[in-house]
Amino acid sequence: MGTSKRLAAHYDMRSQNQTILAAARVGPLQSLTDRELALREQPVTIYPQPFRTVRAWVRFGAEAVRVDAKLARSTPLAAGIEFRAGDQTFRCWVWGNAVAVDEDYA
Repeated sequence: MGTSKRLAAHYDMRSQNQTILAAARVGPLQSLTDRELALREQPVTIYPQPFRTVRAWVRFGAEAVRVDAKLARSTPLAAGIEFRAGDQTFRCWVWGNAVAVDEDYA
């Protein structure tokens, strides 16, 4: 018996949403600080919709989770991302090397 790629993607998304929501209960979503971002010294690029789809590592408290996200902003060293889980939208800044372009959607 074969498997459906469409259903596999659906189950992967559900699993990721459950993982994100469980991590969100452990601790708050962490974001880079103003000092780390140095926005007064670094140029910021704001991307119009549709955003670029990326895979990124984020932290909720001490819990690290890899998420499918949208790239909303960037500096030479950091990426401003947003992602959804359930009915919640999360936004944070992460280091640029924590983000990879999702080639499936590029």
